[in-house]
Amino acid sequence: MTDRVPLVGRGAELDRLEAVLDGRGGRPGVVDLTGAAGIGKSRLLTELCERAADRGMAVLRGRATEYERHIPFRLFTDAFADLDPALLHGLDPRSPAAPVLYGVGAPAGEPEPGARAAAPGVDGAGPADRFAAHRATARLLAELAGRGGTGLLIALDDLHWADPASLELLDHLVRHPLRAPVVIAGARRDRQTSPSLTAALTRGVDAGAVLCLDLGPLAEDACVEHLAAGLPPDRAARLYAASEGNPLYFLTLLQGQSGSAVPAGGLATLLLDELTPLTVAQRRTAEAAAVLGDHSTPSLLALTLAAPDLAGLHADLSALARRDLLRPGPGGGWSLRHPVLRAVVHENTEYRRRAGMHRRAAAALAGAGAAASVRAHHVERALTGWDPDLADVLLEAAGQSETTAPASSAHWLGVVLRVLPDTPRYTARRRELMLKRARALSVCGNLRESRDLLHEVIATIPTTDDAGRDDLHARDEGDAAGVRAAAVTLCASMERHLGQYRASVALLRRELRRRPAPGPAEAVALGLELGSSAPHSSAYRDVRPEVLRTYELARTLGDEPAAAGALAISALGEAYDGNLPAAREYTDRAGACVDALTDRDLADLCEPLARLGWAEFYLERYEDAERHADRGVAIARRGGPLHLLPHLLLCKANVHMHSCRLGSALDLADEAESIARGIGSDELLALVLANKAQVLIAAQPPDDGLALAAAEEAVAAAGPRTSWWASLAWCVMGYAALHAGDTRRARSAMLRAGGPDLAGLQPSMRPLFLEVLVTAAVCAGDLAGAEAWAQRARREADHLDLPVQRASALRSEGQVLAGQGSPGAAAQRYALAAEEAARSGAALWEAQSLLLCSSLTAESGDTDAAERMWRRGRGLAETGGAHLLTGLADLLRPTRVTGAAGSPRLPGLTRREQEIAALVAEGLTTPAIAARLYLSPRTVDTHLSHIFRKTGVTSRSALAALTARTTSHPASRTGVVSGTA
Repeated sequence: MTDRVPLVGRGAELDRLEAVLDGRGGRPGVVDLTGAAGIGKSRLLTELCERAADRGMAVLRGRATEYERHIPFRLFTDAFADLDPALLHGLDPRSPAAPVLYGVGAPAGEPEPGARAAAPGVDGAGPADRFAAHRATARLLAELAGRGGTGLLIALDDLHWADPASLELLDHLVRHPLRAPVVIAGARRDRQTSPSLTAALTRGVDAGAVLCLDLGPLAEDACVEHLAAGLPPDRAARLYAASEGNPLYFLTLLQGQSGSAVPAGGLATLLLDELTPLTVAQRRTAEAAAVLGDHSTPSLLALTLAAPDLAGLHADLSALARRDLLRPGPGGGWSLRHPVLRAVVHENTEYRRRAGMHRRAAAALAGAGAAASVRAHHVERALTGWDPDLADVLLEAAGQSETTAPASSAHWLGVVLRVLPDTPRYTARRRELMLKRARALSVCGNLRESRDLLHEVIATIPTTDDAGRDDLHARDEGDAAGVRAAAVTLCASMERHLGQYRASVALLRRELRRRPAPGPAEAVALGLELGSSAPHSSAYRDVRPEVLRTYELARTLGDEPAAAGALAISALGEAYDGNLPAAREYTDRAGACVDALTDRDLADLCEPLARLGWAEFYLERYEDAERHADRGVAIARRGGPLHLLPHLLLCKANVHMHSCRLGSALDLADEAESIARGIGSDELLALVLANKAQVLIAAQPPDDGLALAAAEEAVAAAGPRTSWWASLAWCVMGYAALHAGDTRRARSAMLRAGGPDLAGLQPSMRPLFLEVLVTAAVCAGDLAGAEAWAQRARREADHLDLPVQRASALRSEGQVLAGQGSPGAAAQRYALAAEEAARSGAALWEAQSLLLCSSLTAESGDTDAAERMWRRGRGLAETGGAHLLTGLADLLRPTRVTGAAGSPRLPGLTRREQEIAALVAEGLTTPAIAARLYLSPRTVDTHLSHIFRKTGVTSRSALAALTARTTSHPASRTGVVSGTA
């Protein structure tokens, strides 16, 4: 066989790839090559790299391996090893991108042993923020692409084997496309790809950021003509049929000259047959190369083989190269011909011999200065039982990756726990490691696995004075009690974030009642979690005394972060329940306390910032809410639990939505959704999708269906629950249904959220929710019902004394007045609503109120004032990216219905009659017209009778035909925009 297999077929795929390289038709940032093993993904990726290099682009190429799936950022570290060190000149040695460039735990200035040369002088110890590493890497890629001037290609092979840290980074790059000539091309086996990566790439395809090319079998003529030229046609046909169009199978069969069928053992048997002629020493060398992978330098191979005869080793390497089993690589290294061949050789190496090679490989890499994270995967495969020295390597690797790659940390801790003896001597250590692993799992978003492990920890620790005294000394009992309290607190938090509020509260109350009682510090932690969990399943007032006791205890202990946490819980609980005087007091105190603490003080308590931000949002203190949410995001991204980020991101997204910054609001909601979908909590997903649906309603043009789809998924995720977030999901379902024109469904959803008396609706947002019921009632012609809901909204708004809520109540009153045929009085309500919204900086609501007011003002005859309102309302909407409102504005412009010359399109009709006639021409029914124009059906019918009399037509179809002949412009219409907390 030749050193390089010629590229066979794939002309159509190459054309599309060249278009990407040339930037034709809008360049997607990511190319996704999928297909079965051996189908030609790597070969096509190689061709792409060569064509990119021909264009002068910088090319970096990395490959994930099956046996190094828990080395953090290994895929990208391998790619960056190709980088010219000169291009990294000026990089800060403490750059957050250092773990990606050189690996987690790499010594300063030294690349991993056996890796290709990289730039010296960079500290690879890495920061504690994996999200900062993502952002810094993205900036570095954009900068590198700009330095060469012709762009950058990063080719990532075997993505299905990539480590979790690399996949997180790739997900970030898909969600945040680089504004630079950078192309990331990945090759993967679709069936072996993790669901999270598949979901990220699928979303990228939908957004136009990813080009997916699924490689199928090669055509028979391509295989035969290019790979088996000169072979008798019948033999070539049998080869092709046996290979099923897979070029790797075809070439393996060709080399073995067996064309009848694939043997029973499949491809593995074909590949193992290539090892049959080897000597024992040559086979051992191939096995050592399979063990070492990219680190297969002659010196490390010799140590792994325990073979001091370097001359013999070089002879064996040459022999394996002649058989094309091994191929030379950069830096004097060697690699097996194909990852499939490496897997086959590794798995078919005798178990004890393979374990010994991995042990010696770990020792050799340690001698060469490799980080524990690089040695750990060899140690894992060398373990045949408990070995404290090897376990220490795994624990060191877990510590190095604790914050930069928590999934890898959890994996190494799990390996140690599997071999740790289950004897009394190791009981305390087992508990500590289980708790540590549970924390790592929670940080990377594996809430269920963390919860289940914590239940195991809790079950192993005695709860009474006499339990376990035969096994534990008094000090050990105290340590066990501390571990138990920490495990219960974290377990309750996991239950809460999974939506299991009753289970969380029961666990916490049982622990607080146990004997001996928890110590003061443990009682504070348990009390804070109780205050966080209980309000989701009952009113905050039921837990208020316990939260205040926790605050006083924290102050007694001098624990300022815990005291701040208790104040934040109080602020959010009171704000949610609509007890605003108390909410303002606690919010002020919590804000002052939090602002006095350093980020280090809050490192383990960034959740109070989320609670404080939400409390400030409910109090309409948008600037403070965003400031605290931003601080919480920064702290959470420096190693905080992943499941807290959506709460902080959504708080900021809501601030941006209400202040009419819809583009950034949608970006924040998208990021929260990406995290929530990987966590496995239906409750969290319901919260995220409900908030995203709100943003979509305002951000998307009229008649767009994305918001309704998101709201439907939110209520499906919420299921039968009656918690805070489930109620919110149903409220947003009401908004989305109203926006889609289904008033009955809107009313039903809002009543499902709040119950017949609406007690289940969030008290501090109730006027906004009642506005949906008012609109639905007006559209149904139920003006009495609408007036009753509007009166209640006014009472609720007066009690809350919040501008946005008063504005909502005023709009509700305006709808009723418009439906009763009093456009002037209705316009006054909308004008006051716009003023109230402007007072709090809620530009979205100001714009909506102004646009609806402009229509009513024009109907009252003051077209100049109407035009001014329209211009300001549309300007706010356009600046903020509120496409629903800009679409509404274009339909509501006061001067538009009279045309350029000011003459009506149907002679003799008033402006309102023109609108109704045009809507009849669109095919709308009377209730639908009433919903569009905020009129009662009776009023619409009255207008229709006037229209029929003035035009001389006697039916709706005749009126529609007359309107179609007379005008080509659509009628004005009003609309509904949502916005909740």
